[in-house]
Amino acid sequence: MTPSFDSLLVVVAIAFAAPFVLGLFPSVRLPSPVLEIVAGIVVGPAVLGWAHNDQTVAVMATIGLAFLLFLAGLEIEFGKLRGQVLRLTALGFAISFGIAVASGFVLKGAGVVQTPLLVGIILCATSLGVIIPVLKDAGEISSRFGQLLVAAGSIADFGAIILLSAFFSGEGGTGSTLVLIGSLFAVAAAVYLFVRRAERSKAIMRDLMRLQDTTAQIRVRGAVVLMIGFAALAEQFGLEAILGAFAAGAVLTLVDQDRQMTHPLFRTKLESMGFGFFVPVFFVATGLKFDLNALLDHPSNLVKVPIFLAALLLARGLPAFVYRHAIGGDRAVIAGVLQATSLPFIVAATTIGVEMGLMSTAESSALVAAGLLSVLLFPLTGLTLLKRAGAPMRPEAEAAPVGLVAM
Repeated sequence: MTPSFDSLLVVVAIAFAAPFVLGLFPSVRLPSPVLEIVAGIVVGPAVLGWAHNDQTVAVMATIGLAFLLFLAGLEIEFGKLRGQVLRLTALGFAISFGIAVASGFVLKGAGVVQTPLLVGIILCATSLGVIIPVLKDAGEISSRFGQLLVAAGSIADFGAIILLSAFFSGEGGTGSTLVLIGSLFAVAAAVYLFVRRAERSKAIMRDLMRLQDTTAQIRVRGAVVLMIGFAALAEQFGLEAILGAFAAGAVLTLVDQDRQMTHPLFRTKLESMGFGFFVPVFFVATGLKFDLNALLDHPSNLVKVPIFLAALLLARGLPAFVYRHAIGGDRAVIAGVLQATSLPFIVAATTIGVEMGLMSTAESSALVAAGLLSVLLFPLTGLTLLKRAGAPMRPEAEAAPVGLVAM
């Protein structure tokens, strides 16, 4: 079958138009991926039928998902995951997971969901890429409050992906899957040690510096090899490719310690590839696959949306009370609202759930719709509360750039 560019043209046109239109109305605080998904629903089979998730779009969207998780892995600041911050955020995530799984079983008993553990894992993730711009706007990105939230989002992203892979990947049960995950991270550690040793070679470093800004773009090519290599390795282990892509980003973060010295444009180039093309294709393709009819066919399906939104706020918002001694009660409430924001992981996990027959398309669509609402409502609410709390509303020019990841 000859690949077609017809649907891809519509998809990339939306990918361009969404942020461009939003840029014309800067007062509208709407994340671009939300508009991309909604536009995908409108032009897709559910409404206008102008584009479909054909082979070409599907391949690009798959790479986009890998890029999204790869860039998310790049956001982990391992140097800040220590001491009290690590203890608080790890405890918060553990409580979050417990609440999320309990919520899943309650929803299962009410006939709302099919697989409570999967829904519990979905409910305990956070969209770090959405809350980072909010923290920047509030001048809080480098504050204790901001760094605690960044750490909490990193733990939630990492933990949710590990849990999803542990319980819903592999064929030999959870125990053998954990061994495979351990093997994947052992390979990651070996790659890290190999690259660190290679960096000591003056000949290799001279070659990298000579080729990094030429048409070879050697560092970018190396990063893509790392991302695709780990995604393929994860699949060979019977795990989810998203775990491999996320691990590749984490490895690159550990390896790339002098990013502001010898190659300051490297991360910018990677983000240009990801956010400039592949990632928005993934979000628009998510809209193309969104089963609007399944959501609207029965009122009971539509009622699931606010239920899932409330469950998300409960699972991610309530555990923020453990932060109150570190940042104060008012800030802990704001942290809870912000870290309840979630979308990309919901999209990825529900896709896997539908493919494995663990949830219906109506349930998947309701979860994605709840994720869309969380991105619309929670960041704006958090920013408003920060302003009322007297947060320093100044640009943090001195803060290290964290990047707009993964939504």
